[in-house]
Amino acid sequence: MATTSDPTGLVTHSDRLSARAAELSYVEMAALLERTETSKAMYERAVEHLPLGVPSSFQAGDPYPIYVDRGQAAKVWDVDDNEYLDFHGGFGVGIAGHAHPKIVEAVTLAVQSGTHFAAPTPVTVALAEEICRRFDLDKVRFANSGTEATMDAIRVARAATGRDVVVKVEGSYHGHHDTVMFSVLPNADALGGRDMPTTMPMSAGIPADMAKYTLVVPFNDAAAFEALLAERGDEVACLILEPVMMNIGIVEPEPGYLQALKDLCERHGVVLIFDEVKSGATVAEGGAGMRYGVRPHLACFAKALFGGTPGAAFGGDDAIMDVIGHGAAQMGTFNGNPLVAAAGLASMTQVMTPGAYAYLADLGARLSAGCQAAIEANGIPAHTVDLGAKGCVSFRKERSRNYRDFLATKPELFGAAFPWAINRGIFMTPGDEEQWTLSVQHTTDDVDRYVEVFSSFCESLAS
Repeated sequence: MATTSDPTGLVTHSDRLSARAAELSYVEMAALLERTETSKAMYERAVEHLPLGVPSSFQAGDPYPIYVDRGQAAKVWDVDDNEYLDFHGGFGVGIAGHAHPKIVEAVTLAVQSGTHFAAPTPVTVALAEEICRRFDLDKVRFANSGTEATMDAIRVARAATGRDVVVKVEGSYHGHHDTVMFSVLPNADALGGRDMPTTMPMSAGIPADMAKYTLVVPFNDAAAFEALLAERGDEVACLILEPVMMNIGIVEPEPGYLQALKDLCERHGVVLIFDEVKSGATVAEGGAGMRYGVRPHLACFAKALFGGTPGAAFGGDDAIMDVIGHGAAQMGTFNGNPLVAAAGLASMTQVMTPGAYAYLADLGARLSAGCQAAIEANGIPAHTVDLGAKGCVSFRKERSRNYRDFLATKPELFGAAFPWAINRGIFMTPGDEEQWTLSVQHTTDDVDRYVEVFSSFCESLAS
């Protein structure tokens, strides 16, 4: 309804939705706490020895997280024995689902044959071959997490160029090593100018001097990167970015953007690094490089490649990777671990086949279309993004181009949507910056159940 102060009625509608979201959040959180009393008890036990009661700060919850007991196929159960359809997917790891028979078989054989040697094994060589084939790399090295993969890729880029400065995208997360822990989630009042975003540390404990080695540019703005190179290109070793941003919902690259970045990098002798920790093996068989048709100089992988085990890799052009044999250190006791390699090889060759990607494309389209229909039917300021196994609802009517657009989303709407979903058996990531992950073990019935729950939320929010 229009008012004198707001003849369009838009502000009134927005305020009403926010107020309704607060009501729903209060009711749903109370219900969630009531049904997760064992998680509460587990938190009270865990916090005695684990800061925030969790192994990683990303797992923390308010007032406590849900502690998961087990998983099977597309479902998980918490310690209170509540059953959920799993759309969390371990922050994007679970593309094969839980306890997939092919991966269970491979890991069982690996356990029986010895889980660690700190020496190269045939399965590690076979996995390297498959990763290079799938992602069009000349050479690859293994690591144990996305953080290690991006850290090593940056070191290799610095060694190859003889330069020190790293450029990253505003609002992107590339792991928790010091070089990239800048401008990850800056507040609106700390962004700096659009042409030259501020280099803001994400964490305490990062030396102030580190900021001079990390510069920041906006996503989907090749001109800003070009201007930076014109001024300081002879200092820049590499540009690292997610080719499709996946820690602010999902933001796709605009047509021509990634190729423009590669052209600029090659003109200035800069290494282009794609962080495909989230997009690799999820958005296409060959990751974002295949989906968007641009081959970077180096690429980093983890999460969905390794069958639910803690593996990672990075690789790329021969000329760059060869510095590892000429003075650039890259090592790790567990790199290429045979158990992890066995799980990864089974996942990529027996589970994540071309047919699996066609199936996930159909599921993703069905899920996003159903959510979008609910959004439009109820006038919710939101949009969906569909990238097959990965997708999201972002509570902003227009699609985002960059991090600053993401700041215009309405987190209070997600704050109500999350407990609503959990209380109705949909396990989701606890933040509006994350996405859903589909697995090959999800069914159309599972997707339809998600749409049903989300639709009921939209209807209640609009009521």
